[in-house]
Amino acid sequence: MAGPGARARIRLVAVAVLVMASLVTGCAPGRPHGPVGALAFWDRARLLAALPLGSGRVQRGQSHPAGSAAALRVGALFEHDASGDHFCTASVVASPDKDLLITAAHCINGGQGGNGYSSDIVFIPGYRDGQEPYGVWTVARLLVAPQWAKFSDPDYDVGFVVLQPHDGQNIQAVLGANKLAIDRGYRYLVHVTGYPDSANAPITCVNTTSRQSATQLRFDCPGYTGGTSGSPWVTQFSTRSRTGTIVGVIGGYQEGGDTPSVSYSVRLGAAVHDLYEQAVSGKTAAGQALQRDLALDI
Repeated sequence: MAGPGARARIRLVAVAVLVMASLVTGCAPGRPHGPVGALAFWDRARLLAALPLGSGRVQRGQSHPAGSAAALRVGALFEHDASGDHFCTASVVASPDKDLLITAAHCINGGQGGNGYSSDIVFIPGYRDGQEPYGVWTVARLLVAPQWAKFSDPDYDVGFVVLQPHDGQNIQAVLGANKLAIDRGYRYLVHVTGYPDSANAPITCVNTTSRQSATQLRFDCPGYTGGTSGSPWVTQFSTRSRTGTIVGVIGGYQEGGDTPSVSYSVRLGAAVHDLYEQAVSGKTAAGQALQRDLALDI
């Protein structure tokens, strides 16, 4: 990790980022990504040796091991750059094409002073100890808001990943997906599952969120180190269907937090809805009428 006080400071391959005229509702263009080289690169040895983004956030506690990351639609998101091999956490979010992940923007784009979007990204759902129970999924497109890409604005630290099909199927058809909620409030009982260590199983914790600021949520539970960036905050979780509604992801303020005991998330608002719409449509969402206080029941 380069620099204290941040969950991830990674140097990424250069790509031009288009900043749209409206910084309130505009979205950085989704970069197409192919699978060339990524599958061959990530052998078991590299997966186990990968470092969590923000590895300076030392673990001082242990949450409970997650019963089944796949049941929570969660997986490890790996990337390689000049500074080495790294990973975050991502999860499947419901979409019409059944091919979409949500994570932290800083997991896939270097932000201000960085070199744009990452490359060689793969998603491994249900990842444990170097194993790939549901295969290795490659990336078609990456999307973050221009407010993150240009300014590293912590209120826009949310990103979407469009995946390539794997063995003729899309990710949601294999794992299912959680819904996405927009602008519902600050207090939720949430399940948060993520990967603090690439050599072991993920951890999970259940607690009630609180308001950090008008634009940020807070979650208190130990053990959430750098690799848990992007972990979904799932409320209304059903033990029967093993699904729920995502109201946040670890990221935002301090890129998710300076200590493993306190984590943050952007409050998912109109800008995230705009970015989601671009991800599912492949079109620019700027200028569309955005709906606040909206839950996406898809």
